[in-house]
Amino acid sequence: MPSLYEKTAENAVHKALQLGAKMAEAYISNGKNMVVEVRGGEVETMKLAGDRGMGIRVFVDGSTGFSFTTDLGDTAVDDMIKQALANASFAEPEPRRTLTRPSAKYPQMDLLDPAIGTATVEHKIEMARVMENAARAVDPRVSIVESSTYQDGETEITLVNSQGVSLHYPGAYCGMYIALVAGGGDDSQTGFAFDYRLRLENLDPARLGKEAAHRAVRMLGAKPGVTQQAPVVLEPYIATGFLRVLVPALSAEAVQKGRSLFAGKVDHQVASELFNIIDDGTLANGIASAPFDGEGVPTSKTALIEKGVLKGFLHNTYTAAKDGVQSTGNGIRASFKGTPEVGATNFFVQPGQMTAEQITGEIDNGLYITEVMGLHTANPISGDFSFGASGLWIENGKTVRPVRGMAVAGNIVELIKNIDAVGDDLQFFGGKGAPTLRISRMSISG
Repeated sequence: MPSLYEKTAENAVHKALQLGAKMAEAYISNGKNMVVEVRGGEVETMKLAGDRGMGIRVFVDGSTGFSFTTDLGDTAVDDMIKQALANASFAEPEPRRTLTRPSAKYPQMDLLDPAIGTATVEHKIEMARVMENAARAVDPRVSIVESSTYQDGETEITLVNSQGVSLHYPGAYCGMYIALVAGGGDDSQTGFAFDYRLRLENLDPARLGKEAAHRAVRMLGAKPGVTQQAPVVLEPYIATGFLRVLVPALSAEAVQKGRSLFAGKVDHQVASELFNIIDDGTLANGIASAPFDGEGVPTSKTALIEKGVLKGFLHNTYTAAKDGVQSTGNGIRASFKGTPEVGATNFFVQPGQMTAEQITGEIDNGLYITEVMGLHTANPISGDFSFGASGLWIENGKTVRPVRGMAVAGNIVELIKNIDAVGDDLQFFGGKGAPTLRISRMSISG
């Protein structure tokens, strides 16, 4: 039986067709979020917020118009449709923009953990307290816990179009974040940890508190290193940061606009044979998993780089039509307030066979990077980067001392070509994840 939101969306599509649209699509999201922040064992902040609305796309003579509303009453919906039609009259025709038809099959997923909604606020506050206390218990030098935060959200997504698509799913997520400072003498270092899950029972606040404390304490007494060429190990969090440079370059939209360093390189070796990148909207327990994307296309598992060979790009229906291929189910919608854009779902480097200890153990002299500054300035078109780095110096297979004030420069394509070890410790940080990676040689400036 259709939900209330499905009926509302169907009515909007029907009204759009009556008013002159050749095709129409209605997208409704209804969500609520909670944030609890604890400091010194006391609740510092508690926020509860809701967000609900509808966006509509209309197609008239090859042109597309869009509008949205947060009021789902009849008058407001009518006004939204009229505005979308007016917008379409000013748009340039683009016949390759179209709406998807129903698929024979959509992935079956369990994305709604009832425990997230039924757990008491007191339980969620206590989880944040446990995380803070675990961090302080690691070392007396953990002097300040800036934030110990629990958050969660529940959402319903509904999508209906005039091609026969009528889809709906509920989902939820939960997560925790801690940021702190450890001090010793005149020195102070920061530490953090965070984790987002689909299941409340999979959050481990004590582990996160300990991880953040260890990150800060291990860097106390850090001194500048020496300029040299040496092997570099990227811990999972740092390796995941580099993926944020690769995601735009693996979008078909960027390729079609001439803004991708991978343009024209499909079926070419672009990385080490050990390097595999996957985008998987069907991943079990993936924070970005869903049965369909923002256009109603079933999500899928897409191998983008396989044994170092570029296999393809992420597509929505428009970029797929331009290239004469099928959408990969990557028409991502940030909210009802925008149209579907090409984006990643669960985007990650496939884990390898080596442990992090084995990867470090093979290095006589090198740098284990635990923190970078300025990675966001990397050029997604050329791949060039230069950033500040801190970490642990490796000698004879062991991390021996913390170093800071280092600078690392290079090119992302050269970096992934020079990967000579991939760890078995894949970790996700939101919708992106990576294991430990080792780069055979990089330029390090002290």
